[in-house]
Amino acid sequence: MHPLLARLLSPARVPLTGRVAATLALALTSSVLTASATTAVAPADAGTSGHPRPNAWFTSWANSQQNLASAPLRDQSVRMISHLSQGGDALRIRIQNTFGETPLTIDAATVAHSTGKDATTEGSPRPVTFDGRREVVVPAGGEVWSDPTRLRTTAEDDVAVSLSVSGTVTPGQHGSAFRTNYLTPPGAGDHTADTSGAAYTRTTGSTYLVSAVDVRNPRLRGSLVAFGSSVVDGAGSTNCGQDCTRPGANLRWADNLARRITAELPPTRQFAVANAGIGGTTSAATCPYIGEPYKGLDALARLDRDVLSLHGVTGVLYYYGTNDLGAGCDAEMVLASYREVFRRLHAAGIKVYVTPITPRPGYTDQHNRARHAVNTFVSKWNDCGGTCDGVLPFDQALKDPVKPNSIHPPYDTGDGVHANIAGQQALADIISLPMLAASARR
Repeated sequence: MHPLLARLLSPARVPLTGRVAATLALALTSSVLTASATTAVAPADAGTSGHPRPNAWFTSWANSQQNLASAPLRDQSVRMISHLSQGGDALRIRIQNTFGETPLTIDAATVAHSTGKDATTEGSPRPVTFDGRREVVVPAGGEVWSDPTRLRTTAEDDVAVSLSVSGTVTPGQHGSAFRTNYLTPPGAGDHTADTSGAAYTRTTGSTYLVSAVDVRNPRLRGSLVAFGSSVVDGAGSTNCGQDCTRPGANLRWADNLARRITAELPPTRQFAVANAGIGGTTSAATCPYIGEPYKGLDALARLDRDVLSLHGVTGVLYYYGTNDLGAGCDAEMVLASYREVFRRLHAAGIKVYVTPITPRPGYTDQHNRARHAVNTFVSKWNDCGGTCDGVLPFDQALKDPVKPNSIHPPYDTGDGVHANIAGQQALADIISLPMLAASARR
């Protein structure tokens, strides 16, 4: 079966809100095969010259899609800013229509260097193709990867990904970009080749359509994926104190970890870091009080899409559980989800590094007993009793030394749950880089 049709028809890949009837899938077959016959899965590590480059592609940035935007796009362009953890000599992008109920038509796409501060680009945008064509149709519930585009980048570069959307369609989004992204007005048409940002007069705090960027860099030894809820997504990472915010500064703990890797590990042990956090989500699907917007976004439900479909992944940094307890899961329900996710990751040859559940002053005594049970499991033998590969002691980094069920006040955003900018740095600083380096491809 063609891989794109497999994505369309597989229930495991299509969320409840965007399931496509078999009749629609069959109706779309001919157009999908014609428009994007080889784009549903990224090309098999090949250079733009067509010569194979084994193990060359690594996901350097990600924003997991979680739902549909509140308003449709109508014949307009979007310009999304991606902050790369590592660079390379070429890149490729993933466009998703996972939650869409109608096909998505992209009639032009470009990539360019960006300052990250506005919608202008540094240098002329370079065209992006899909199986050699500028236009691609992404079926409802589907995704495409682009062809490689030659654009030399380095660690910490910002890249503007511009897409021209034809017709009217409600885009899939990642709700919290923690930065500003840009749109033209409806009806403005194709402005993907613009160096100026003048046409991009509208802004959004979400990331539309683009969910991952790969770089081609055979010197990298792997991609590490931070996987979890709001504490991974970046809640608190713009908080620099009372009445102080720094949006777009890329100060999540995963961003800080990427900078540590670049600065502290030798050239032979460099890794990309991709963020697969979605705020409000749980590890387990069985918690009785999961909010409606988060159903179907548990760790196992999105593991294929948000981790295993990325490229060059050698390790996962697993930061889940705090929402599970608040949503009514007990320790055994949380641990059952852990074991299954860890089993799936190990079966794919990916190492798993787990953080104990961090302090939360709103927890009841019952919550804290469950937290203790989960954390005892994670810490057992320093490898989750043999089911994971290492522990990220975030609970120790964040806890108040006087009130250990609370966050240390200098690290608290004020909600008792999320770490501010100083706390995000403390989390990145406590991670053992030699431990993560053990996940390297040999």
